[in-house]
Amino acid sequence: MGDVLPRTYETQNCSIARSLEIVGDRWTMLIIRSAFEGVRRFDDYQEVLGVARNVLTDRLGRLCDEGIVRKVRYQERPDRYEYRLTRKGVELWPAMMSLLLWGDRHYADEGPPVIITHRGCGGRLTTTLTCDSCGASLGPTEIEPVPGPGA
Repeated sequence: MGDVLPRTYETQNCSIARSLEIVGDRWTMLIIRSAFEGVRRFDDYQEVLGVARNVLTDRLGRLCDEGIVRKVRYQERPDRYEYRLTRKGVELWPAMMSLLLWGDRHYADEGPPVIITHRGCGGRLTTTLTCDSCGASLGPTEIEPVPGPGA
């Protein structure tokens, strides 16, 4: 019988493996994507993603523990919280956009479901995270997602 991959990457001395330990499952990446789209509240995450409450609770707790999101109270009696990206979380934006563009190139048969445009001029995000029209470097606050042909 062949080698079986361990359930964790902890034995590997590799930054990619260590990063995957934190953000490498489907729900975590989709939670982070939703946070970039402005989702902040537990019920909204659940509605947008269709994720089970226990899974969402676990993933948000892990993201808080890792300092990728922070829990901020927005209501008292009863206490209610929002989950906001931290600086560490915002630093995942280039990786998220690179995955999005890679998926568009290789798996969007009907065209991209979402096109990332530059708020300033309407140009499109490139693989170098710049605007294809004006050349500006783009970050999460300079972009506007719009429905694409595969929407």
